[in-house]
Amino acid sequence: MVKYFLVGAGCLVVGFFVGFFVSNNLNRNAGLQPDSAQTQTNPSFQNQQTQVASVKEKTSGAMMPDVNETLEKAKREPENFDAQMKAGDMFQKIQNFEKAAGFYDTAAALKPVEYEKIVRLGNAFFDVRQFEKAEPFYQQALEKKSDDISVRTDLGITFVERKNPDYDRAIKEFQTSLQVSPKHEPTLYNLSIAYFRKGDAENAQKYLAQLEQANPNSQLIGKLKQIISAK
Repeated sequence: MVKYFLVGAGCLVVGFFVGFFVSNNLNRNAGLQPDSAQTQTNPSFQNQQTQVASVKEKTSGAMMPDVNETLEKAKREPENFDAQMKAGDMFQKIQNFEKAAGFYDTAAALKPVEYEKIVRLGNAFFDVRQFEKAEPFYQQALEKKSDDISVRTDLGITFVERKNPDYDRAIKEFQTSLQVSPKHEPTLYNLSIAYFRKGDAENAQKYLAQLEQANPNSQLIGKLKQIISAK
Protein backbone atom coordinates (compact mmCIF):
# COMPACT_ATOMS: atom_id res chain seq x y z
CA MET A 1 0.00 0.00 0.00
CA VAL A 2 2.78 2.39 0.95
CA LYS A 3 4.65 1.48 -2.24
CA TYR A 4 1.64 2.34 -4.39
CA PHE A 5 1.20 5.58 -2.50
CA LEU A 6 4.82 6.59 -3.12
CA VAL A 7 4.53 5.78 -6.81
CA GLY A 8 1.35 7.82 -7.05
CA ALA A 9 2.93 10.73 -5.20
CA GLY A 10 5.93 10.61 -7.50
CA CYS A 11 3.67 10.74 -10.53
CA LEU A 12 1.86 13.75 -9.10
CA VAL A 13 5.15 15.57 -8.60
CA VAL A 14 6.30 14.77 -12.13
CA GLY A 15 2.91 15.84 -13.47
CA PHE A 16 3.17 19.11 -11.58
CA PHE A 17 6.57 19.90 -13.05
CA VAL A 18 5.49 18.90 -16.56
CA GLY A 19 2.42 21.10 -16.29
CA PHE A 20 4.45 24.00 -15.05
CA PHE A 21 7.06 23.83 -17.79
CA VAL A 22 4.51 23.34 -20.57
CA SER A 23 2.52 26.33 -19.31
CA ASN A 24 5.69 28.36 -18.89
CA ASN A 25 6.85 27.60 -22.43
CA LEU A 26 3.46 28.55 -23.86
CA ASN A 27 3.55 31.85 -21.99
CA ARG A 28 7.07 32.56 -23.26
CA ASN A 29 6.14 31.76 -26.87
CA ALA A 30 3.06 33.96 -26.66
CA GLY A 31 5.08 37.02 -25.77
CA LEU A 32 8.12 37.30 -28.00
CA GLN A 33 7.97 41.08 -28.19
CA PRO A 34 10.79 42.82 -26.30
CA ASP A 35 9.76 43.59 -22.74
CA SER A 36 11.87 45.65 -20.38
CA ALA A 37 10.79 43.47 -17.44
CA GLN A 38 12.20 40.41 -19.21
CA THR A 39 15.56 41.99 -19.99
CA GLN A 40 16.55 43.01 -16.48
CA THR A 41 20.11 42.25 -15.43
CA ASN A 42 18.75 40.17 -12.57
CA PRO A 43 15.20 38.93 -13.30
CA SER A 44 14.88 37.52 -9.78
CA PHE A 45 14.36 41.08 -8.59
CA GLN A 46 12.28 42.47 -11.45
CA ASN A 47 9.29 43.17 -9.19
CA GLN A 48 11.19 45.45 -6.86
CA GLN A 49 11.09 49.20 -7.17
CA THR A 50 14.86 49.53 -6.96
CA GLN A 51 16.31 46.48 -8.63
CA VAL A 52 19.75 45.23 -7.78
CA ALA A 53 22.09 43.79 -10.40
CA SER A 54 23.58 40.48 -9.32
CA VAL A 55 26.71 39.14 -10.98
CA LYS A 56 26.39 35.54 -9.82
CA GLU A 57 25.98 32.60 -12.18
CA LYS A 58 22.45 31.35 -12.59
CA THR A 59 21.56 27.86 -11.40
CA SER A 60 20.76 25.51 -14.26
CA GLY A 61 17.99 23.51 -12.55
CA ALA A 62 17.03 19.97 -13.60
CA MET A 63 15.84 18.67 -16.96
CA MET A 64 12.22 17.49 -17.00
CA PRO A 65 12.85 13.74 -17.60
CA ASP A 66 14.99 13.69 -14.45
CA VAL A 67 12.44 15.16 -12.02
CA ASN A 68 11.38 11.94 -10.30
CA GLU A 69 14.91 10.55 -10.35
CA THR A 70 16.27 13.78 -8.89
CA LEU A 71 13.82 13.75 -5.99
CA GLU A 72 14.33 10.07 -5.25
CA LYS A 73 18.11 10.41 -5.27
CA ALA A 74 17.99 13.39 -2.92
CA LYS A 75 15.83 11.41 -0.48
CA ARG A 76 17.97 8.28 -0.80
CA GLU A 77 21.28 10.09 -0.42
CA PRO A 78 20.95 12.86 2.20
CA GLU A 79 24.75 13.12 2.38
CA ASN A 80 25.13 13.70 -1.36
CA PHE A 81 25.77 17.43 -1.77
CA ASP A 82 25.16 17.53 -5.51
CA ALA A 83 21.91 15.54 -5.19
CA GLN A 84 20.55 17.97 -2.60
CA MET A 85 21.58 20.99 -4.65
CA LYS A 86 20.04 19.59 -7.84
CA ALA A 87 16.74 18.96 -6.08
CA GLY A 88 16.83 22.45 -4.59
CA ASP A 89 17.61 23.98 -7.99
CA MET A 90 14.65 22.13 -9.46
CA PHE A 91 12.21 23.62 -6.95
CA GLN A 92 13.89 27.02 -7.23
CA LYS A 93 13.27 26.93 -10.97
CA ILE A 94 9.51 26.75 -10.41
CA GLN A 95 9.75 29.31 -7.59
CA ASN A 96 8.81 26.90 -4.82
CA PHE A 97 11.35 28.59 -2.59
CA GLU A 98 10.28 26.87 0.62
CA LYS A 99 10.99 23.38 -0.74
CA ALA A 100 14.14 24.59 -2.49
CA ALA A 101 15.46 26.05 0.75
CA GLY A 102 14.85 22.73 2.52
CA PHE A 103 17.18 20.91 0.14
CA TYR A 104 19.72 23.74 0.30
CA ASP A 105 19.65 23.54 4.10
CA THR A 106 20.46 19.83 3.88
CA ALA A 107 23.35 20.58 1.52
CA ALA A 108 24.60 23.36 3.77
CA ALA A 109 24.73 20.99 6.75
CA LEU A 110 27.29 18.91 4.84
CA LYS A 111 29.80 21.79 5.20
CA PRO A 112 31.54 21.65 1.82
CA VAL A 113 35.08 23.02 1.70
CA GLU A 114 35.52 23.43 -2.07
CA TYR A 115 35.37 27.06 -3.17
CA GLU A 116 32.92 26.42 -6.02
CA LYS A 117 30.49 24.55 -3.76
CA ILE A 118 30.59 27.29 -1.14
CA VAL A 119 29.79 29.94 -3.75
CA ARG A 120 27.07 27.71 -5.18
CA LEU A 121 25.38 27.52 -1.78
CA GLY A 122 25.58 31.28 -1.39
CA ASN A 123 24.01 31.72 -4.81
CA ALA A 124 21.32 29.16 -4.02
CA PHE A 125 20.16 30.95 -0.87
CA PHE A 126 20.45 34.26 -2.73
CA ASP A 127 18.07 32.93 -5.40
CA VAL A 128 15.42 31.99 -2.86
CA ARG A 129 15.80 35.39 -1.19
CA GLN A 130 17.23 34.03 2.05
CA PHE A 131 19.93 36.67 2.12
CA GLU A 132 20.96 36.14 5.74
CA LYS A 133 21.73 32.51 4.89
CA ALA A 134 23.61 33.47 1.73
CA GLU A 135 25.89 35.85 3.63
CA PRO A 136 28.06 33.34 5.57
CA PHE A 137 28.77 31.29 2.44
CA TYR A 138 29.90 34.35 0.53
CA GLN A 139 32.03 35.25 3.55
CA GLN A 140 33.61 31.78 3.55
CA ALA A 141 34.29 32.06 -0.16
CA LEU A 142 35.99 35.42 0.26
CA GLU A 143 38.21 34.01 2.98
CA LYS A 144 39.56 31.69 0.30
CA LYS A 145 39.58 34.18 -2.56
CA SER A 146 39.31 37.75 -1.34
CA ASP A 147 39.62 39.36 -4.78
CA ASP A 148 36.51 37.74 -6.28
CA ILE A 149 34.56 40.91 -6.96
CA SER A 150 31.50 39.03 -8.20
CA VAL A 151 31.14 37.23 -4.88
CA ARG A 152 31.89 40.37 -2.88
CA THR A 153 29.37 42.41 -4.83
CA ASP A 154 26.69 39.80 -4.27
CA LEU A 155 27.63 39.76 -0.59
CA GLY A 156 26.96 43.50 -0.59
CA ILE A 157 23.59 42.91 -2.20
CA THR A 158 22.60 40.57 0.63
CA PHE A 159 22.89 43.52 3.02
CA VAL A 160 20.78 45.72 0.72
CA GLU A 161 18.01 43.19 0.13
CA ARG A 162 17.48 41.61 3.55
CA LYS A 163 14.46 42.49 5.67
CA ASN A 164 16.56 44.73 7.90
CA PRO A 165 18.99 46.34 5.45
CA ASP A 166 22.49 47.37 6.48
CA TYR A 167 23.34 49.92 3.82
CA ASP A 168 26.60 50.97 5.42
CA ARG A 169 27.88 47.40 5.38
CA ALA A 170 26.73 46.99 1.77
CA ILE A 171 28.53 50.18 0.79
CA LYS A 172 31.70 48.93 2.47
CA GLU A 173 31.63 45.71 0.43
CA PHE A 174 30.94 47.54 -2.82
CA GLN A 175 33.79 49.96 -2.13
CA THR A 176 36.10 47.01 -1.51
CA SER A 177 35.09 45.54 -4.87
CA LEU A 178 35.87 48.84 -6.58
CA GLN A 179 39.38 48.81 -5.11
CA VAL A 180 39.97 45.69 -7.20
CA SER A 181 38.07 46.85 -10.29
CA PRO A 182 37.14 50.58 -10.26
CA LYS A 183 35.04 50.30 -13.42
CA HIS A 184 33.06 47.20 -12.48
CA GLU A 185 29.60 48.13 -13.73
CA PRO A 186 27.35 45.98 -11.48
CA THR A 187 29.26 47.21 -8.42
CA LEU A 188 28.92 50.87 -9.42
CA TYR A 189 25.23 50.31 -10.10
CA ASN A 190 24.58 48.58 -6.77
CA LEU A 191 26.62 51.14 -4.86
CA SER A 192 24.42 53.87 -6.30
CA ILE A 193 21.33 51.85 -5.36
CA ALA A 194 22.59 51.42 -1.78
CA TYR A 195 23.14 55.17 -1.40
CA PHE A 196 19.76 55.86 -2.98
CA ARG A 197 17.95 53.58 -0.55
CA LYS A 198 19.91 55.10 2.30
CA GLY A 199 18.60 58.51 1.28
CA ASP A 200 21.94 59.89 0.09
CA ALA A 201 21.01 61.33 -3.30
CA GLU A 202 24.35 63.07 -3.78
CA ASN A 203 26.39 59.88 -3.63
CA ALA A 204 23.78 58.01 -5.66
CA GLN A 205 24.29 60.54 -8.44
CA LYS A 206 28.07 60.39 -7.97
CA TYR A 207 28.25 56.68 -8.71
CA LEU A 208 25.76 56.99 -11.55
CA ALA A 209 28.23 59.45 -13.10
CA GLN A 210 31.08 56.99 -12.52
CA LEU A 211 29.06 54.25 -14.20
CA GLU A 212 28.51 56.53 -17.20
CA GLN A 213 32.24 57.20 -17.37
CA ALA A 214 33.09 53.51 -17.06
CA ASN A 215 30.81 52.54 -19.95
CA PRO A 216 28.55 55.15 -21.62
CA ASN A 217 26.72 52.31 -23.37
CA SER A 218 25.97 50.27 -20.25
CA GLN A 219 22.41 48.95 -20.13
CA LEU A 220 22.40 49.62 -16.39
CA ILE A 221 22.58 53.41 -16.85
CA GLY A 222 19.03 53.86 -18.11
CA LYS A 223 17.57 51.68 -15.39
CA LEU A 224 19.55 53.49 -12.70
CA LYS A 225 18.50 56.92 -13.99
CA GLN A 226 14.87 55.83 -13.98
CA ILE A 227 15.14 54.62 -10.38
CA ILE A 228 16.89 57.74 -9.09
CA SER A 229 14.60 60.15 -10.92
CA ALA A 230 11.47 58.38 -9.68
CA LYS A 231 12.33 58.87 -6.00
